[in-house]
Amino acid sequence: MADQGFKVVEGGSIVTPRGFQVGGLHCGLKKTERNDLGVIVCDELANAAAVYTTNLFQAAPLQVTRESLAHGTLRAVVANSGNANACTGKQGEQDAYTMRAQTAQYLGLHEHEVAVASTGVIGELLKMDRLSAGITRLPAHIGKTEEHAEAFCQSILTTDLVKKEICVSVMVDGQEVHIAGAAKGSGMIHPNMATMLAFMTTDAVISSSALHQLLSQTTDQTFNMITVDGDTSTNDMLVAMASGFVTHNELTPEHPDWAHFAAGFRKVCEYLAQAIARDGEGATKLVEVIVTGAISELSARAIAKTVIGSSLVKSAMFGADANWGRVIAAVGRAGEPLNVETVDIRLGNIVVLTGSRPVPFDEEAALAYLQGDKVEIVVDLHYGDGQAVAWGCDLTYDYVRINAAYRT
Repeated sequence: MADQGFKVVEGGSIVTPRGFQVGGLHCGLKKTERNDLGVIVCDELANAAAVYTTNLFQAAPLQVTRESLAHGTLRAVVANSGNANACTGKQGEQDAYTMRAQTAQYLGLHEHEVAVASTGVIGELLKMDRLSAGITRLPAHIGKTEEHAEAFCQSILTTDLVKKEICVSVMVDGQEVHIAGAAKGSGMIHPNMATMLAFMTTDAVISSSALHQLLSQTTDQTFNMITVDGDTSTNDMLVAMASGFVTHNELTPEHPDWAHFAAGFRKVCEYLAQAIARDGEGATKLVEVIVTGAISELSARAIAKTVIGSSLVKSAMFGADANWGRVIAAVGRAGEPLNVETVDIRLGNIVVLTGSRPVPFDEEAALAYLQGDKVEIVVDLHYGDGQAVAWGCDLTYDYVRINAAYRT
């Protein structure tokens, strides 16, 4: 067991936790032949929790999922890609309810046991004839194998280049518990919560209230700390389900193994958040901003988010330009308390600013470092004990190309 109390499961997937089946298929919502309809099913009623976008224009599926989760339990989540079913009025709402009802019907479940998620183009009605036909085929495509997990992961992708999936194991009362996650996200990524769809499964015994508390806290530290382009989607949703298939005492914050479980849970969220940032549309590198010495953790988060969201900083990272001036400017406009005479900045191990004054550094070494596929920007304010980490990516020509042609 790793020092953190968990270990990453090599080859693990969203169905490694006991009690879950998944599947995915192509029903014709996408213009390509890629999968665009997927489902996660728990063998028994699972305790569940979710967090959602803060965008005021919330897509119809979020309303349906909130209703389904009113009692904190679920049996299934059905998700489509290729169409967001957002800003589609009463017809869009009815389509989301129909999607839930048909999924429940063909899986032999109650409607309120099914959550709904959608991602894709905003403002277009779902092609319900194709979606309904796909839902009737879902039961034949559900299982527990790696192939089923792959099919599900592919079904939720839009402009993503790669799937995002991870599983960790944790010992609870001497029993091995698994926590897994799968996510999509590449563009329209900005905190609160990070623009994406994400799904987590665990075979732990945990109440929906404890799961929701852990999910909310962990989301603030992970998914809410990533940005690709500063845009918050209408469809963001992170759903976690606990099957309770492993026999152990119920996990609560007072449980002696809670810290290990929470660390494993955070690892899954952090990995998926970084994977989304790394796969930002057109991105060539992951950018990590570490802020230390802030007056509080909340202040550190605000500063880290401002730096990682700066188009000028992101452009400099794409050009491998050690332009620390863009970093210090972003720090200053974050609106957080600091001493303007005590700020240090380094790029990786290369110190570029000490006491808010530039220091000579090796430009060639900085260029070589910034040309890598991961860049670390460290800002030490020397103003307190608050610290935070945010993740993003560089801003490239391809980002503009991809989004200029998104609907064509």
